Amino acid sequence: MMLTPRFRKVALTAHVTFAVGWMGAVVAFLALVLGSMASADAQLLRGAWTAMSLMGWFAIVPLALASFVTGLVMSLGTKWGLFRHYWTLISLALTAVAVGVLLGNMQTVSSLARMAADADPASVPVLRSALPSELLHAGLGLVVLLVVQVLNVYKPRGLTRHGRRMEQQARP
Repeated sequence: MMLTPRFRKVALTAHVTFAVGWMGAVVAFLALVLGSMASADAQLLRGAWTAMSLMGWFAIVPLALASFVTGLVMSLGTKWGLFRHYWTLISLALTAVAVGVLLGNMQTVSSLARMAADADPASVPVLRSALPSELLHAGLGLVVLLVVQVLNVYKPRGLTRHGRRMEQQARP
């Protein structure tokens, strides 16, 4: 089913907004990680973990899920299709992996945020030692999101077998 031109524009606007918002929230998350790594202040470290948990659950996760869903709507409701072009399949797969890793990592972030809230001085080394992992997760996540963005903008050629079959059937 093809989207009407008006609904396609609405869906595209929503998709771009959610995807760019997701990237922006990840950049803000990275700023918290880097700021925490650069500071010796235990209170700042504790606050950063709390902020990372809140940002993750109330900004990054909802934007990621909304981006994934609107991407599906766009692929299923436009001429590009979900299974016609390799770039749509790769984009979907990378987004699905990114969402899965994000959801798994948010469990760790939440656990560390709870530890930070306890204000036990013994937790500071644990909180500090977890920062490089968060830098890696968020940094690689941002790279994946940028790759998906490039795929979605440039739409490299390459039909899947299904796409080639559909084109042959459409020819008179």
